[in-house]
Amino acid sequence: MDYLMELAASPAAWAALVTLVAMEVVLGIDNLLFISILTNKLPEDIRPRARRIGIGLALIMRLGLLSTIAIIVTLVEPVFSVFGHPFSWRDIILIAGGLFLVWKATKEIHHSMAPHDEQEASLGGTLQVSFSAAIVQILILDLVFSVDSIITAVGMTEHIPIMVIAVVFAVLTMLFAAGPLANFINRNPTIVMLALGFLLLIGTTLIAEGFGAHVSKGYIYTAMAFSAAVEGLNMLQRKRRTAPH
Repeated sequence: MDYLMELAASPAAWAALVTLVAMEVVLGIDNLLFISILTNKLPEDIRPRARRIGIGLALIMRLGLLSTIAIIVTLVEPVFSVFGHPFSWRDIILIAGGLFLVWKATKEIHHSMAPHDEQEASLGGTLQVSFSAAIVQILILDLVFSVDSIITAVGMTEHIPIMVIAVVFAVLTMLFAAGPLANFINRNPTIVMLALGFLLLIGTTLIAEGFGAHVSKGYIYTAMAFSAAVEGLNMLQRKRRTAPH
């Protein structure tokens, strides 16, 4: 209790909390995009439940990882080398998650570009993919983003309570934003392609980081924000063109 009171009275702890919350919310955008796109492939009546379960699993996984923080810290230590380049478990997880994300985004882009009849034929198969299969895919990406999120948190503060508060706040933000984001993507087909492009970018970035090429998150999210702003202007232009005069 004294430890918590000391943290509550520390300006440095509050500064670390605000910074970490902002960082965790931004990192959660990647996970949220994937969950929104994937759950939109399910029948409409079960989409909210899939999103809640997926985000709930993300919270459980991140809190669970925080409880094993001593192990998480060791994930950045090299376990083997290839041609003199060391790889850690974190690198392996990032590469595997990035490859999965690139494969999934490419598959969805291919489906979106298919002729209408082929889309309809495959759509039935897509909707019949079991609820559990969607949750498993969400869980795979939850693991990747959770490991990255916790390692980022460990690098920013040594206080576990601050990490827990930041993680819970970020996941609750995802929970409230998931429905509106998924509905917005579902109502605007061009946004789907943009979001899939974002997932390709994120997946490629994860692979690059796994191979030791540091890519600033600031550049990635600035590019995403710029692309989203341009698409927003396109949507506004289309809306004005189709509006009755």
